[in-house]
Amino acid sequence: MEDEKGVLVQSLIDTVNEISTISDYRGTVKKQYCNLARRLKLLTPMFEEIKESKEAIPEETAKALVSLKEALASAKELLRFGSEGSKIYLVLERGEIMTKFYEVTAQLEQALSAISYENLDISDEVKEQVELVLSQFRRAKGRVDAPDVELYEELLSLYNKNNDVTTDPAVLRRLAEKLQLMGIADLTQESLALHEMVASTGGDPGETIEKMSMLLKKIKDFVQTENPNLDAPLKEKNPGPSQGGQASSDRNHKAPVIPDDFRCPISLELMKDPTYERSCIEKWLEAGHRTCPKTQQTLTSTAVTPNYVLRSLIAQWCEANGIEPPKRPSSSRPSKTSSACSPAERTKIEILLCKLTSGSPEDQRSAAGEIRLLAKRNADNRVAIAEAGAIPLLVGLLSTPDSRTQEHAVTALLNLSICEDNKGSIVSSGAVPSIVHVLRIGSMEARENAAATLFSLSVIDENKVTIGASGAIPPLVTLLSEGTQRGKKDAATALFNLCIYQGNKGKAVRAGVVPTLMHLLTEPGGGMVDEALAILAILSSHPEGKAAIGAAEAVPVLVEVIGNGSPRNRENAAAVLVHLCAGDQQYLAEAKELGVMGPLVDLAQNGTDRGKRKAAQLLERMSRFIEQQKQAQVQTESQSQIQEARLPSNAADS
Repeated sequence: MEDEKGVLVQSLIDTVNEISTISDYRGTVKKQYCNLARRLKLLTPMFEEIKESKEAIPEETAKALVSLKEALASAKELLRFGSEGSKIYLVLERGEIMTKFYEVTAQLEQALSAISYENLDISDEVKEQVELVLSQFRRAKGRVDAPDVELYEELLSLYNKNNDVTTDPAVLRRLAEKLQLMGIADLTQESLALHEMVASTGGDPGETIEKMSMLLKKIKDFVQTENPNLDAPLKEKNPGPSQGGQASSDRNHKAPVIPDDFRCPISLELMKDPTYERSCIEKWLEAGHRTCPKTQQTLTSTAVTPNYVLRSLIAQWCEANGIEPPKRPSSSRPSKTSSACSPAERTKIEILLCKLTSGSPEDQRSAAGEIRLLAKRNADNRVAIAEAGAIPLLVGLLSTPDSRTQEHAVTALLNLSICEDNKGSIVSSGAVPSIVHVLRIGSMEARENAAATLFSLSVIDENKVTIGASGAIPPLVTLLSEGTQRGKKDAATALFNLCIYQGNKGKAVRAGVVPTLMHLLTEPGGGMVDEALAILAILSSHPEGKAAIGAAEAVPVLVEVIGNGSPRNRENAAAVLVHLCAGDQQYLAEAKELGVMGPLVDLAQNGTDRGKRKAAQLLERMSRFIEQQKQAQVQTESQSQIQEARLPSNAADS
């Protein structure tokens, strides 16, 4: 028991000591986080006296100390993020950050309150000190410090702007100065902080962090324009006459150290195509490994997904250090996978390909149908069919007037696209315009499968751009509106994936997707609520999307979903409402009138993690709005009283 006490108390001391080493908190959280760290350091004397005491710890107090250990661990992570985390994130997501701060404070206060100090062998001075800390935690739970509203609003405005919209340099200067992003070290640290957030998501950062990365690039471009020498931090700036010669040359050309997070953990080289370096991770998987090479944890999936935000951060680091950004390998590389088909099966495939090239419509139709079935059957067939050269032939059949042949061909391409190596081959063969052609004029089944094929191909990021530029989005919106239930699902998944790319969002809005989605949300017995809300959540971050959603009178529907929807739908509805209410009090007022406060409080307590964050943001904005209303009302009443007080005097004068 004594050993257990010693281990527990030593872990508490170690955690507080680790907290003591954390410093330089970001400006937006500096006051609260410094206070929290200072209060936690005051607990060390209590832990030291408990450790030195020979008396046993009462059972209830031991449980409270275990809870305190967990609370301290949470506090350490919170403080570490406040010191090393993204400055941009700390401003834009202040609601989420402060919610977490108050949760940790409450957790610490609860654990400290459960300790029976009278039954502990500690001095009166230490008891008084801990009681002081406890009272400070209790006060901190109910205190809300005023945020820098101007910084938040300007940063949010820049966050929501299209990349091609010119930003006032004065605004960029204010943001860079307030965020303390005026030096190359600060900018690089911010890039690394965003990368850490990407890494914590498992390489799937979502649109928020991607947009923060683009926002950082705008600030960085401005700072470098203002100070052209900033992009060469490792070079000697303005060397004096005595600094010439070989030594100066060597310093000027010293290669920068590649940050560990930008190295592939397998090859240790600067990554060109990060997940990890794609070619390396593919070799790792092909060698039979089923664990992450960095964490050694078992992989839940062996699908290779590019990390586009990390790729952007690497490009920024290269630019800042005067290095040519590494070129990515083409996604249309030849397949490295070999098929295990037998010679007989290969012969059968070659015969079918001969029929595809024959002039007989009947032969083409039957061959396309058989290839469709073969490609559906297994992975080996998909590889063998592509290796035999079927893809260009199938693409050629997409424009045939025979609807059944066209249907077989597009479905065969859908089945072939399941193989990752085939996606690039299909796109490089010029298939996308022909698939869009089928999506426009094909039979309903052909249109459904064309939509599914576009979804499959759009898994590769650069294909999102190609597909969006090919005119695919309007016919997908049409299918979403008038298709069968399966067709609507296929169109929705394709649109969702395509709209992950910022450049496709405006195209979807202009194609009329928002009214269609609103109809799907409100149609009786509709089975498309999940898909509709997920797409709206993506579009709401785009200026055109936000305007269209507002024009569609979406607030009542969103409030209803927040109150009564599934956990995921409540989360997405709240995400849409967050964007609608950003800088627009009209929607805040409408949501308040519709009774959103109660459902938001419930979502903040019982929703998904993202749902809690979005609810906290809305509650913070709603509180600010209500306070502004109260102040305006008080001002109006005061003016009325002043006018009434003047009336008798005026009457007497007359």
